[in-house]
Amino acid sequence: MIQLIPVIVFAPLAGFLINAFFGSRLGKLSGWIATFAVFISFVISAGVFVEMLQKPSDDRAIHYVLANWLDVGKVHVGISFLIDQLSIIFMLIITGVGALIHLYSIGYMKSDRGFGRFFTYMNLFIVMMLQLVMADNFLWTFVGWEGVGLCSYLLIGFWYEEKKNTDAAKKAFIVNRIGDFGFLVAMGAMLAAYGSLNYLDLLGSGSNVIDGTKHLGVVAGMHGGDWTIGFITLMLFLGCTGKSAQIPLYVWLPDAMAGPTPVSALIHAATMVTSGIFLVARSNMFFALAPVTMGVVAAVGATTAVFAAIIGIFQNDIKKVLAYSTISQLGYMFLALGVGAFTAGVFHVMTHAFFKACLFLGSGAVIEAMHHEQDMQKMGGLKKYLPFTFWTFMIATLAISGIPPFAGFFSKDEILWNAFSRGSVLLWLMGAIAAMMTAFYMFRAVFLTFFGKERFDAEHHKPHEAGWHMTLPLIVLAALSIVGGFLNIPHVLGGNATLEHWLAPVLEQGEQTAQVSFSEASAGLEIGLMVASVAIAICGILLAMRLYKKKTTLVRDEAVLGTPYRIAVHNFYVDEAYDKLIVQPLYTFSDRFLYKIVDVKIIDGFVNGLAQITDGTSKIIRRIQTGVVQNYAVMIVVGLLAVVSYLMIF
Repeated sequence: MIQLIPVIVFAPLAGFLINAFFGSRLGKLSGWIATFAVFISFVISAGVFVEMLQKPSDDRAIHYVLANWLDVGKVHVGISFLIDQLSIIFMLIITGVGALIHLYSIGYMKSDRGFGRFFTYMNLFIVMMLQLVMADNFLWTFVGWEGVGLCSYLLIGFWYEEKKNTDAAKKAFIVNRIGDFGFLVAMGAMLAAYGSLNYLDLLGSGSNVIDGTKHLGVVAGMHGGDWTIGFITLMLFLGCTGKSAQIPLYVWLPDAMAGPTPVSALIHAATMVTSGIFLVARSNMFFALAPVTMGVVAAVGATTAVFAAIIGIFQNDIKKVLAYSTISQLGYMFLALGVGAFTAGVFHVMTHAFFKACLFLGSGAVIEAMHHEQDMQKMGGLKKYLPFTFWTFMIATLAISGIPPFAGFFSKDEILWNAFSRGSVLLWLMGAIAAMMTAFYMFRAVFLTFFGKERFDAEHHKPHEAGWHMTLPLIVLAALSIVGGFLNIPHVLGGNATLEHWLAPVLEQGEQTAQVSFSEASAGLEIGLMVASVAIAICGILLAMRLYKKKTTLVRDEAVLGTPYRIAVHNFYVDEAYDKLIVQPLYTFSDRFLYKIVDVKIIDGFVNGLAQITDGTSKIIRRIQTGVVQNYAVMIVVGLLAVVSYLMIF
């Protein structure tokens, strides 16, 4: 399988090229071609994973060099892949969940006139995401990083006839460019300070033996607090706040729900938004040596988790609820990374991919059954019409709420435990509050959508389940939402922390380096906090049940809460503040100074001035063009006399 590693990228690339050139002629076949291409990538990735399992724990990483790219001075960057315990996890998520979402899309997009174009963009996204996680250097990762940004723009604005879609696409593209500036600055600092962009040169290989040796990297022997590493990691984290929708660059993701629902499931739940988590985990030794940055990461993550959860409580659009839930869950992941629990962050990436993709695809099934209605206040009673969708949605909701034994319970509680033991009580408390609000708004969505009285014309509209293309991925993802957490059962519950051992060669050194404030606590305390977090989640569920399930009439949040509701539902007016403080001043400056003065008066004035000088000179010179031969003869004689006189004098 090792020889087939390039095919993991080339298979969806071939699907992209086929659909790009022939998709309009292939019809529905284009969807199957795209799905099969991603499935091939998954099969090969799984084969590589199996081969890695059969090797000793410190001899599993693969460095596959495809070609040289840049050789400038001391900088040597290749088109090459680093497949280790970290990247293979992301590869399996991208291709496995990606293949299921492609299959779902065949049913969801079947009536869309841009069917072939949709799968062209989807395959290109898979290519770029794989490139991002498989690269062996920051520059090649950055190419994939920008590529997924481009694909996000194309897919969010897929229905470009509607202005809100194109506005959302532009917003996502521009906000991500702000973060990407930080990534570029970080790479420039790496080159200036260390002369390389290769992961093995900079970060080493952990305990993995690669190319016959253990690479130490420039971080070997360094101590925490180096200002260069601090600056590099802060700039990298700026990039992560854009791609992974953290404060202050989270504002693009809720608007991105304007795109097709499978796009939300693939890009904004399972893959693209976790790019920032991957980058921090890949650069774990850099971040572990930057305690200030780690504090910033933890603080931003915890704040984002709580902030987004508050907004999610008051959303009535089913996809907007999931959008703010994604932002909040990403905050959880960064909270884990910020306290040095890199394994916990990656674990939550995996479980989140299962249950959030299931939730988004379930919402898509509901939206299609309701003729593209997304307002939960206009639904209700759908449980009897959509039983498969209801049960898969319920399983995923239990998982995200952290109810045992579903997948989210294990990853969420590992984050909370690490926030307490490695961080502080405040970080744990913020995480616990976010967990309670998550359980509340997710079950609020369940009760508003599937329970109660039908708030639509049930006599003339009978919702029904979608075809097997859409139902099968829901069932698979729901099953993964049940069993996914068992991959890393903690020791305190009698498990062997399988995922932790698997990732240890890549992440253990960084976790040990960052473990500066770790407090040894008893197993009883860990179990006690675990029970407390579950109890908190159950309280959120019971509150949602009391307010939205057992009421005979729909609870109107705005009528009950008034001003607090309006503030929260308008995103605390963050978009409006950005518009007044940043967008409008930039627009005014650009219009009144850059355009009307620099462009019109200076640049255009210079060009137009040259044209006027040329025109004026031409008007003078053309007067000698009289067309009279005698005048030309006189001018020739005068010219000859002038030349002869010059030669005689000088």
